Amino acid sequence: MELTVFWLELAENKLEDIYCYYLEKAGKKVAQKLVNGIVDATIGIEKQPEIGQIEELLKHKNNDFRYLVYKNYKIIYWINYKYHRIEIANVFDTRQNPEKIIPKN
Repeated sequence: MELTVFWLELAENKLEDIYCYYLEKAGKKVAQKLVNGIVDATIGIEKQPEIGQIEELLKHKNNDFRYLVYKNYKIIYWINYKYHRIEIANVFDTRQNPEKIIPKN
């Protein structure tokens, strides 16, 4: 079964937030390099979708959330077998309180 990588809206918004923050603090080159690095970290995940570790703080959810690490960011994803895709759900800065990874809803 061939899987594709699909970025959910929340994850895309987080990438945009990261870009805007680093654009202001460090410049366009740094911001672009960081965001590209995060996206590039997901290259090849469709060939080994279970390569990421299980996210323990999201074990209570119906989906098995996994994560990849790039610098100080967790790239949270799950495998949606129904639609044959890997859904990137969130990009989480690990310098935050870990409890913030749990959605409020």
